[in-house]
Amino acid sequence: MSEAGAVNGIERARIAALATRERERFAETHPRSRELHERARGSLLSGVPMNWMTRWPGAFPVFMSEARGATLTDVDGNLYADLCLGDTGAMSGHSPTPTVAAVRERVARGVTAMLPTEDAVIVGEEMQRRFGLRDWQFSLSATDANRFVVRLAREITGRPKVLVHNHCYHGSVDETVAGLIDGEVRPREGNVGPPVAPAETTRIVEINDLDGLERELGHGDVACVLVEPALTNIGIVLADDGYHERLRALTREAGTLLVIDETHTLCCGPGGYTREHRLEPDFLTIGKPIGGGVPIGAYGFTAEVAERILEHTVAGAADVGGVGGTLAGNALSLAAARATLTEVLTDEAFERMIGLGERFEAGVAEAIAAHRLPWSVTRLGCRAEYMFSPSPPRNGGQAAAAMDTELDALLHLYMLNRAILLTPFHMMALISPATTAQQVDRHTEAFEEAAAELVG
Repeated sequence: MSEAGAVNGIERARIAALATRERERFAETHPRSRELHERARGSLLSGVPMNWMTRWPGAFPVFMSEARGATLTDVDGNLYADLCLGDTGAMSGHSPTPTVAAVRERVARGVTAMLPTEDAVIVGEEMQRRFGLRDWQFSLSATDANRFVVRLAREITGRPKVLVHNHCYHGSVDETVAGLIDGEVRPREGNVGPPVAPAETTRIVEINDLDGLERELGHGDVACVLVEPALTNIGIVLADDGYHERLRALTREAGTLLVIDETHTLCCGPGGYTREHRLEPDFLTIGKPIGGGVPIGAYGFTAEVAERILEHTVAGAADVGGVGGTLAGNALSLAAARATLTEVLTDEAFERMIGLGERFEAGVAEAIAAHRLPWSVTRLGCRAEYMFSPSPPRNGGQAAAAMDTELDALLHLYMLNRAILLTPFHMMALISPATTAQQVDRHTEAFEEAAAELVG
């Protein structure tokens, strides 16, 4: 706290006053969403189809009517520049034309049959081209892809534990919903019904803590290290120069498999962080962005790992061994992925998307400097985030400590009232192939306006 009543350079009373004003404005401009939310309370828990939808700002969530490209329209007719993009699920933009055409055509010819399609072959080849791993399998989500890879790693190494970064995000994989609390591995706050104490299955280190990484791998019981190459769900936290090279060396020395989860870090380019930084994982997992909004996950692995998997595969029990699912690799998901990867999230599209990410970052940085706010902005390809700390955090613990619930809620609502959607869990923006420079500049103008009001 820099001065009495002030945190992060902002007076608490000013935040409270602005929040009251913005909540009133929100209620006035979203009557139909309020009506639907009140009705939904009669059949949906908390009035939403999934509990995390309650985390949007305001007294009730905005109900969507339609979304196209990078523009979303709610049931009250309000139009938004969508920089949330389904928290990466709509990274391709909403309903891109090639994906819509492929899905429409596939639905008319059969959605799922437990049989492979030509699209599966083409998507496999495209994944191989982008990420460099030879063999691929598909699931319905990145969570499933991560879960399957953890099981495979345990099977082929004979080791029980997984190592992850503190404040990681790998979906709802049991072993990863944990954190370092007072130096011990414990259930993360809000962990719903953990099946076992996480310390039994999981080791955790902070990103960029090479000493901790070497110490935990030294126990000799880690089947795989499962990491996002940069943290993205506690604010963007980048890896130090040389961190990934040392991580790869240490895992090889320890006989531990390395899994890179690219679900959010695909924002770095066509082949994600892995291709951009020439990583050499044993496994790679990815999910929501590659299907253009249609549920899908994928996991790839090296030829050496493929051989080890086949050595341990019981062919007659492949359908009940804990890896796979009846709808995994279905025809619809793969048709959507083929169109999205080959016609929407192209190399050329990423070049433009990253350029707009740089524009977003520059606009925010200029406003922070102009108003002398003790904040920072970090960019990862076409993804950017501002945080309430004077310099970017170096690990998950520092990023968590920089969170400011009241300020975060105010800024999200402030942006929403000015027709801009940001990811509700933190101040993150994502650029799609359909995003325009005008939409980025609209955010910059709103951010500048908010900064001016906050500092007075």
